[in-house]
Amino acid sequence: MRGPETIGVYGRLPEPDQPGRWRVRVWRESLDRLVLDSEAIDCRPGSATRIGSVDRRVVVRTLNPGGLITPANRLDHLIWWATCFPEQAGRDPSRLADEARRLGFDGLRPEQQTVLPGQAAPQP
Repeated sequence: MRGPETIGVYGRLPEPDQPGRWRVRVWRESLDRLVLDSEAIDCRPGSATRIGSVDRRVVVRTLNPGGLITPANRLDHLIWWATCFPEQAGRDPSRLADEARRLGFDGLRPEQQTVLPGQAAPQP
């Protein structure tokens, strides 16, 4: 994608057997492209993750709400906050450290990305 990009989170549904986990759709639109993805988001302290797919591979991103926000993790945190705490949607995640700590996140969890081998499940 090139140029300005619009990103949205919609279709938020709870995972019935896993409290604190949600399924969402992520809308990414640029001047020349529209991409819709399904993702799983874990909102629990100690388990904050964003699970989606890139190039047909499953990507698991471990997040650290309340920690350092960089250009590399900014989108992950914007999507995580919009999913887990919709009242914070659109706010700068680097300014939500105090809110994260109030919610039980310590801001000390190492962030990492794991790309799983094989192909992602087909998108609905």
